[in-house]
Amino acid sequence: MDFTAGLIAIGAGIAALSCIGGGIGTGNATAKAVESVSRQPESTNDIIKVLVIGGALSEATAIYGFLIGILLVLKVVI
Repeated sequence: MDFTAGLIAIGAGIAALSCIGGGIGTGNATAKAVESVSRQPESTNDIIKVLVIGGALSEATAIYGFLIGILLVLKVVI
């Protein structure tokens, strides 16, 4: 039981790393969007639309990893 709990805890930690990836991805996308808007202000609306869609997908990945981590931790507790 202890070995299984240890492996589940390691898996939960690895799943939580997806939150770091989501934050880095959203930050990079925002930086590139700001750079694009400064170069071509007339296409601001198109750039913002793409930024919002990309940010939503990036954050969804982070949320899925977070939920998997929580489910694994609850598996250890129960």
